Amino acid sequence: MKWGVIGTGNMGEILIDAWMSSNVIEQEQLFIINRTINKAYTIQERYPGIRVCEDIHELIEHVDIIFICVKPLEIHPLLVDIYHYLRKDHCIVSITSPYSVSRLESLVPCQVARMIPSITSRSLSGITLITFGNQISKEMKGYLLQSSRLYSSAQLIEDNVTRMASDIACCGPAFFGFLAEQFIKTASEETQISEEIASDLTEKMFIGFGKLLEDGHYTLPQLIEKVCVKGGVTGEGIKALEGSLGGLFHELIHATHDKYREDIEKISKQMLDG
Repeated sequence: MKWGVIGTGNMGEILIDAWMSSNVIEQEQLFIINRTINKAYTIQERYPGIRVCEDIHELIEHVDIIFICVKPLEIHPLLVDIYHYLRKDHCIVSITSPYSVSRLESLVPCQVARMIPSITSRSLSGITLITFGNQISKEMKGYLLQSSRLYSSAQLIEDNVTRMASDIACCGPAFFGFLAEQFIKTASEETQISEEIASDLTEKMFIGFGKLLEDGHYTLPQLIEKVCVKGGVTGEGIKALEGSLGGLFHELIHATHDKYREDIEKISKQMLDG
């Protein structure tokens, strides 16, 4: 099958890099387009076999699966533009959470899926969150699942947990990266360790931490228990965290869900106005 990517921004580019690294698709089978076309040609410099299209309708005509990698409010006008070029056997794949598959199905005359990636796909790991539309064929479901497993772990989810699943699997690297960055800065402010050394130690710790979990040596509770020797330094640190966290993660979840609902409302208004 031939794939198309509309939008080669951050996530579009990460997906392309993941696909090329995992050989999930041959370069010659991938067609890409971007509003700023030079960004697409920059990607083609790394992967010369990729086809860059300067006309979106040309891309639609050449491909079977169309990955929509643009901002949520750009999706509706895009789908209106390409509607009459879509075949029934096409499959539209959205990578953004505010568009449910049922809403997408109401806008196009073809198969629909939502596949929300993570930056971790760049290292051929992490999770792709997948929800299929009602009209998608069994064969297309199997093909998309098999393909996504070559560069990530595929996790089927229901629409009602989309935002929370995305917070964990997709936003999580940024959230925990931010916490780690604050830890590093505070360490250099409070002690004589440099930010450079603290950063290097933290990065290596994260790599080892991930491998412990990946290899199945410990669960998260077991890992905490093993490091927290009774009466030791780590235990005192955990107490400090427990006393300071308060409602931090409640606030985080409320913030992301409020933004999610706001995006859905904007999309609904946009569709009504359109």
